[in-house]
Amino acid sequence: MKIDIQQHDLVPKHEVISESEKELLQQNSDFDINNLPKIKINDPVVKEFPKDSVSVGDVIKITRNSKTAGEFISYRIVIEG
Repeated sequence: MKIDIQQHDLVPKHEVISESEKELLQQNSDFDINNLPKIKINDPVVKEFPKDSVSVGDVIKITRNSKTAGEFISYRIVIEG
């Protein structure tokens, strides 16, 4: 039996952003995209994405829900694992 890790209550929503969203993030930020926190391509959540839908250099948007902060969005850049 295979379990979809992204459906677990403790795993926040992960999604790959498009190239246009990546460019907007770069334009609206005062940091370089390459300095984002990293996530390995062989991370269990990343491995759950459809085959060939994520590659090294892509940016993943992570949306966490919090009782105190509401919704919190963070980004990770995919690196070789």
